[in-house]
Amino acid sequence: MRIAVVALGKIGLPLAVQFADSGHEVIGVDVNQAAVNTINEGLEPFPGEAHLQEKLSELIPAGRLRATSDYADAIPGADAVVLVAPVFVNDETWEPDFRYMDAATRSLAEHLTPGTLVSYETTLPVGTTRNRWKPMLEEGSGLVEGKDFHLAYSPERVLTGRVFADLRKYPKLIGALSDEGNRLARAFYEAVLQFDERPDLPRPNGVWDLGTTEASEMAKLAETTYRDVNIGLANQFGLFAAANGIDVYKVIEACNSQPYSHIHRPGIAVGGHCIPVYPRLYLSTDPDADIVRVARQLNASMPERLVAQAEGILGDLTGLKAVVLGAAYRGGVKETAFSGVFPTVQALTQRGADVVVHDPIYTDDELRALGFEPYALGGDVDVAVLQTDHAEYRDLGPERLPGVKLLVDGRNATDPARWVGTPRIVVGTAA
Repeated sequence: MRIAVVALGKIGLPLAVQFADSGHEVIGVDVNQAAVNTINEGLEPFPGEAHLQEKLSELIPAGRLRATSDYADAIPGADAVVLVAPVFVNDETWEPDFRYMDAATRSLAEHLTPGTLVSYETTLPVGTTRNRWKPMLEEGSGLVEGKDFHLAYSPERVLTGRVFADLRKYPKLIGALSDEGNRLARAFYEAVLQFDERPDLPRPNGVWDLGTTEASEMAKLAETTYRDVNIGLANQFGLFAAANGIDVYKVIEACNSQPYSHIHRPGIAVGGHCIPVYPRLYLSTDPDADIVRVARQLNASMPERLVAQAEGILGDLTGLKAVVLGAAYRGGVKETAFSGVFPTVQALTQRGADVVVHDPIYTDDELRALGFEPYALGGDVDVAVLQTDHAEYRDLGPERLPGVKLLVDGRNATDPARWVGTPRIVVGTAA
């Protein structure tokens, strides 16, 4: 097949590589010319994705994958087009921000030719594929969906850093606007993906047809919103446990020994492109989902709550040197999308602290580019807030933070034995 992939970011580029590695001709489209040039040189434009560089080094010279910024070069004559341009959420209104996907869809429509399967993989509010993309594609192309081209939705279900492994591990969900669209979508994804055996699943691993775009859209929102709500519940339990001298981690371990309980872990922040965003996309079409809204609000409040707790212990943070340990939204991943570092730094700064940031996978210049003053372990500090569960922090002790009066361990990642004699706050345990 001839396949076009629109938007070559941390999901789109590995998808393009996966399709090419499965034996197909793939052209990737991206508006970032620098990224296009880097990819065409056979180099990964971002670090940290397992096996990406080795696959690029094979596929680009072989001519099985190339990148372009020109839709006219990639779209006409394609058997399938997969779009993974981002959809964001307005921080103030919680309404979806479609500007990037709208632009990609209009550019695609301008060059769409008959016989193409169009599949969206970006997480979307329920009904978006049918009610927004179908009319936009038809208007821009002059073609008729279901007759001249077919439209499907198939959510990406992978984590950056392990995309290729996740593509094999999880069923590929599809839903189209017609029976023929579902047939074509199934045939397409079966031709570009390979699946691990999963005896734990109720049916064989592979392409799972959910029948409609709405069902497929909701499946992605539901599985990610579940995690946010579960974390919100864990945080609620943690706040109560800490206030009542209970170790919530022992409680959770005990609960989860029973097969019907799957309580997640509390923590200072829920970050990344997915979990903080997708519940708000869900709420955009189900505004009565109060449980989703409250969980999202509680999780967003955790940095402020923990900094306030630190202020209560130290009395006043004005003029104190505070280090936030970890800029990344999760351990081992060089990504700050919706990271808890931003509200944590803000909460400390608003209380008059002199705030610096440390992260073992970011250079000082990269931290400055994010708006932070970098910190090196070994420098004097009054209070430390562990925001990211990097492996490098597991053995961290007060000797690496001279003068530290309090550790706020927002991930329960440090060894309490190393902190005997120094106050240590952990979400879900008494101070």
